[in-house]
Amino acid sequence: MTKKLISCALLLFTGNFAFGQDKLQAFSLNEVRLLDGPFKAAQQTDLAYMLSLDADRLLAPYLKDADLAPKAEQYGNWENTGLDGHMAGHYLSALSLMYGSTADPKVKEKIDYVISELEKCQVKNGNGYVGGVPGGKAIWEEIKQGKIRANSFSLNGKWVPLYNIHKIYNGLYDAYAVTGNLKAKNILIKLTDWCIDLVANLSDAQVQEMLKSEHGGLNEVFANVADITGDKKYLVLAKKFSDLSILTPLLNQKDALNGLHANTQIPKVIGFEQVAKVAHDATWANAANFFWQTVVKNRTISIGGNSVREHFNPTNNFSSMIDSREGPETCNSYNMLRLTKQLFLANPSANYVDYYERTLYNHILSSQSKTGGFVYFTPIRPGHYRVYSSAQEGFWCCVGSGLENHAKYGELIYAHSKTDLFVNLYIPSTLNWKEKGLTITQQTTFPNTETSKISVKINKPSSFAINFRYPAWVTNNTLTISINGKKQSFTKNAAGYASIHRLWKTGDVINITLPMHNTAEFLPDQSNWVSFLHGPIVLAAAIDTLKPKNLIADGSRMGHIASETLFPIDKAPLIVGSKDNLAAKIKYGTANMQFKAADLIYQAQYKNLKLVPFYEIQGRRYMMYWPYTNEAGLQEKIANINKIEKAKNELDAQTVDVVNTGEQQPESDHNFKGEQTENGTFLERHFRNSRDWFSYELNNPKLNATKLRFTLYGKDKNKNFEVYINKIIITTISLDGSKGDGFYEVEYEIPAFLRKEKMEVKFVAQQKSQVANIYEVRLMK
Repeated sequence: MTKKLISCALLLFTGNFAFGQDKLQAFSLNEVRLLDGPFKAAQQTDLAYMLSLDADRLLAPYLKDADLAPKAEQYGNWENTGLDGHMAGHYLSALSLMYGSTADPKVKEKIDYVISELEKCQVKNGNGYVGGVPGGKAIWEEIKQGKIRANSFSLNGKWVPLYNIHKIYNGLYDAYAVTGNLKAKNILIKLTDWCIDLVANLSDAQVQEMLKSEHGGLNEVFANVADITGDKKYLVLAKKFSDLSILTPLLNQKDALNGLHANTQIPKVIGFEQVAKVAHDATWANAANFFWQTVVKNRTISIGGNSVREHFNPTNNFSSMIDSREGPETCNSYNMLRLTKQLFLANPSANYVDYYERTLYNHILSSQSKTGGFVYFTPIRPGHYRVYSSAQEGFWCCVGSGLENHAKYGELIYAHSKTDLFVNLYIPSTLNWKEKGLTITQQTTFPNTETSKISVKINKPSSFAINFRYPAWVTNNTLTISINGKKQSFTKNAAGYASIHRLWKTGDVINITLPMHNTAEFLPDQSNWVSFLHGPIVLAAAIDTLKPKNLIADGSRMGHIASETLFPIDKAPLIVGSKDNLAAKIKYGTANMQFKAADLIYQAQYKNLKLVPFYEIQGRRYMMYWPYTNEAGLQEKIANINKIEKAKNELDAQTVDVVNTGEQQPESDHNFKGEQTENGTFLERHFRNSRDWFSYELNNPKLNATKLRFTLYGKDKNKNFEVYINKIIITTISLDGSKGDGFYEVEYEIPAFLRKEKMEVKFVAQQKSQVANIYEVRLMK
C-alpha cells in the first residue's frame, strides 16, 4: 500500500476529538463476587497458581534489560527462548483482575511489588522504556532510525517484540483501571511517550511495514491511554498503530481472513473498536462488528473457538480442523470474549452474550486443569486429547491469557444503564450496585438445573427495570419469570431481553426458569460432522482407547501439542440417522447433564458412551464432533473414511517431524531463520519463499529419518535453489512449470552421516533467482 493511500485511510478520523459513551456499563469486578460453583472453583485454582509463581523470576528479563541485577533466575520455556518477559505483563493483568474479583491481600502485595520493580527498571533506563525483550535496546534503536525488517512473527530478528511489550502495556493499564494503582498509570504514560518518540520520525508507511509483525493490541492500549488522560496525541498513536491491511477490508465489509494467523488479528480488531469508542467513530465500530459477525457465524465451532494450527481455515472447508492435533487456540477465545464484551456494552444485544456464554462454558472453563495448568490447543479430531502446561515450566501465550481468563468471571454476569440492571449470565454470584444501594444474590446450579433464584436487597424501594437475557437456546414463550411466587407477563424486546419494570424492595425474590433442550450442530461448512448440545452446553464423550500419557507438557518448544498417537478416524464412533431427528434421539442418562446416544451410534462397542459437559472431561481422549451419515449413505461413508484415513495414517506413521511452512507457531517451534523471505497462502495452503535463504531445525530424536520431503506447486517456474542439511548441499532444484496445476511432493535421501538428532534444513536461492514457494517440509522414515 502506498504512503498516499495510507494517509488517505488515516484521514477517516478527521473531525472533532470526542469520547464516545457505551450504552451500558460493566460493573467493576469488586462489585461482583462468585458463589460456589464451577466458575468459583476455577477462580480459586487460578488464584493458587498465580500465588505460586515467583515474581522475581518473571521480572528477571526486565532487570537484565535495564542493566540491573536480577533477583532470581528467569523461568524457562518461552520465557528464555526469545519471548522473555511476556509473562510478566499477563501476570500483572491477572493479579489485577484477581484482586478485583477477590480482594485477596496477598494478591495486592504482589501487584505492588511488581509495579515497584518495573518502576526501578524504567528509572534506570531513563527514557520511559520498560521491557524484557532480549536485545531490545538495539532493535528499538534500529527501528527509530527507520531500519525495519518485519515478518509475521519476527521484527529485526527478534521474536515478536511488539507483541511482547504489548503485554506489559496491558498489565500496567489493568493495574490502574482495575485496582486504581496510580504508580502503574504513571509508568504506562511514560512508556507510551517512549513509543511516540520511537516512531516520531517514521512515515505512516514505515509504521505499517512494522505492523506486519505480530503486535498484539497496541492500538487498544494507546486508545485507553487517550481515554484516561484526555490527550489527543495518544489517539493519534493508536490510529498509527492500527493495521490497515486488516482494517481496510473490514471497512468494506469484506472477509479477507482465510489463511491469516487468527490471534494476530483479533487484538487488532479489539483496538479498532476501542479507537472507535474514544474517537466516536462509527465506521471503525462497524468494521469491528463485521469482523465479529463473520468470525462467529462462519468460522466458529460449537465450543466457541476458531482456527486450526492457529490460522483461520477457509469458511467452506473445515477438514483441516477435523484432521489436526492443533484445533482452536485458547488465546483466540480469550480475545474474542474481550471483543464481545466491548460490542455488547456499545450496542446491547443478547446475541453477543449468547456467544460469550457458549465460549465461557465450553472453551474457557474447560481450558484449565484442576491442578492449575492451561490448554493451548483443543483438538476436535475424534479420539484426540489435550495437554496442560506444567505450572512452573510451561509459559506459552495461552498460559498468560489463561491466568487472566479465570480471574475475571464476574465481568459480564451483570451490566447496567444509568437506571436499569441487566442480568446477562446465570452464574451463582452476588452484585453490590453501590450507587443504587442495591444488592442482588443469584443462586443457581445451572446447567445442572434449569432455574435461577435472584434475591433483592435495596436501601429503599426504587422503581427501575431489571432486564433478563432470553437465551437463544430457550424456545420462544417457554422462559418464565415469577416474583414473590407470582408469574409475570413480559415480552422479549428487540435486544433479546425480558424486561420487568416495577417498584423493587428488599425481600423480593425472582425465580427464572430456563428450559433447555438438545440440539445437533454441524460444522460451519455444513460437512458431515456433528456436535451435540444441551442448552448452551456442548456434550462430549470420553473414550478410554489409547489413554494418553503426556497430559502434562514438558518445557520443550512443541510441548503444547498433544503429540501422541492419533486415534484412527475410521475407528471413531459413527452417528447414523436422519438429520432432522438427531437431537431427539439423545436421551437422558442416570444423572444430571449425562446423556446417551445408543440409538444413533452405529458401532456396538460404543453404544454405552456417556455424553457429559465437555468442560468436565479432563485427562481423556474424547469425542466432541462425530462423523455422520444417513442410512442410505452408510456403506459409502465407511468406505470413504477408510480410504482417506488409510493414506493419512500411513503418512503419519512414516513422518518423523513436519513443519507447516509459513505458519507462525510451527515455524517458531522449528527455530526458523531467514533473509529476504516472505510467507503467505496460495490455493488455501500456507507457504514460505525467499530471494536469499531460510532454514528450519527439524527433530530426529531416534535417528530414524532417512528422507527429506517437501511440497511444491506444479506451475512454479524460473525458480532455482539449493537444499542443504547441516550445511551440506543435498540437491539443486530448477523449476520449469511442467508439473501441472497442483501440488506435488519431492523426496531426497538423507546421507547417513547427516542423520543427527537436530537437523538444519536450509533452502538457498541461486544467484538472480529465488526459492520457490515451499508448502510443507517433512522428515520421513
